[in-house]
Amino acid sequence: MFKSILSSVVVFMAMTSANAAIKTESVDYKEGKTTLEGFMAYDDSIKTPRPAVLIIHQWMGVTDNEKMRAQMLAEKGYVVLAADIYGKGVRATSPDEAGKLAGQYKNDRKLFRARGQAAFDLLKKNKMVDPKHIVVVGYCFGGTGALEMGRAGVPAAGFVSFHGGLSNPTPADAKNFKAPVLVAHGALDKGVNPEVMPFMKEMDDNKVDYQFISYSGAVHAFTQKSAGNDPSKGVAYNEKADKRSWAHFMDFLNEVAPIK
Repeated sequence: MFKSILSSVVVFMAMTSANAAIKTESVDYKEGKTTLEGFMAYDDSIKTPRPAVLIIHQWMGVTDNEKMRAQMLAEKGYVVLAADIYGKGVRATSPDEAGKLAGQYKNDRKLFRARGQAAFDLLKKNKMVDPKHIVVVGYCFGGTGALEMGRAGVPAAGFVSFHGGLSNPTPADAKNFKAPVLVAHGALDKGVNPEVMPFMKEMDDNKVDYQFISYSGAVHAFTQKSAGNDPSKGVAYNEKADKRSWAHFMDFLNEVAPIK
């Protein structure tokens, strides 16, 4: 009798796991005449519209790291799109190339915003998505992109920057934020630290609801395992900061776009 019950439980668990399999797919979409290639992840066993997360990539483009984060969020019930800012087939193969690509968009914030808006619009019209609960999150270059989308007035439920650049040539645009902001920052990020106080002033002057969390011992790219483990280089993975910032991100999601 016990063996029979145990066998039934195992079969049920296997069926449940199969039904809850995370689906992933590449998605082509456009901004103007430019074709972009994003990456989607979602649990297709959920049949009702649910909150979504838009991820903006770091300076190398859409990589395994963005795909991994997308799947982590999909496992929690979110529909996730890792956006493509650079264009289909445009991927950096070296830091020098990545710097040039990222610089193009940092110097053209209008284009940067347009590329983010195209991804947001794609996600918003997806039938699986609750359009009122989309959160925009970015890493490094993408963190800047997430903040730019807020400054552009994109009607997201929240905006999150992981070790992103905080500079803004038009601080008054912060008045356009329509939702709360979370910034996860490495306390020893020498490249971004000069931008911290101007950023906070920008947020305060425009009465933005924001959280700014600084992680001790962390330098730039602290959530990226590919950044190595030598903080003296200015970029390095920091496991403690990675885990803490993810927990803070989960709290933020539960506040602005909870899975019910």
